[in-house]
Amino acid sequence: MAANTWNTADIPAQDGRVAVVTGASSGIGLAAAEALAAKGAQVILAVRDMHKGRRALDNLTGSVPEANAQLAELDLADLASVRAFAAQFADGHERLDLLINNAGIMMCPYATTRDGFEIQFGTNHLGHFALTGLLLPLVQATPGARVVTVSSLAHRGGNIDFDDPNWERREYNTGQAYCDSKLANLLFVTALSRKLADAGSDTLATAAHPGWTRTDLQRHVWKYRFLGLFMGQDNAAGALPTLRAAVDPQAGAGDYFGPGGRNEMRGPPVAVACTDAARDTGAAARLWALSEALTGVEY
Repeated sequence: MAANTWNTADIPAQDGRVAVVTGASSGIGLAAAEALAAKGAQVILAVRDMHKGRRALDNLTGSVPEANAQLAELDLADLASVRAFAAQFADGHERLDLLINNAGIMMCPYATTRDGFEIQFGTNHLGHFALTGLLLPLVQATPGARVVTVSSLAHRGGNIDFDDPNWERREYNTGQAYCDSKLANLLFVTALSRKLADAGSDTLATAAHPGWTRTDLQRHVWKYRFLGLFMGQDNAAGALPTLRAAVDPQAGAGDYFGPGGRNEMRGPPVAVACTDAARDTGAAARLWALSEALTGVEY
């Protein structure tokens, strides 16, 4: 199929492969998990709310009766939960082919994680940074594995204050905090790609964004929810860039996928450009060092 019409029919067979999808209780995470399960992957839905997770799992197995899918509790705003999930997963699995860092929150009121981090930076970036580091030995031991991190068009507005990542010395701006966390996602991919290459690993770190998709992520911003009813893609379409980043044999280290339509809002998934700030290796290294210091996870 032509590159500009890529869809779930282009997903190679996933039999024997294992995927972890964070934030898979709804939205593009659940859609991605369902698509991978339909192709034969064992899929672990890593969710914060187990009640919602059980409903999601029921929906998935209803759509894909042959699915090999399980539910696991993971709260990315609690590093103890991240460590517990990673330890339990590693104890029960011998491989991890796909780690899809999808979970996120958007423009919520000021709050902190259980460990005291600003909630958006802590959940969207630091939680996934720690999770990836804890699971990376298993990922790297799996031939052809990938780490996919879901960012956003909002990364274009990011401007991380490395001296005040938790907004302790500034007036809080929830929109800016979200943009910063999404820039951090891409800087993480930049740094991880470099580290994997330096180590001679065949593991790929890739990234994706869903364009404008109707998801529960927008629950704190009513005008976005309203506009999304008319302008947004459905979750199945919004998940396609993530899926392409996860399974396209032609994808390379650090590749970034998003919708190919006007302004990258919707359309089939294609390779897209990110800002120069997202490829800044100096900023990526600085973010990595900060993330190690804050989470205590070094890799």
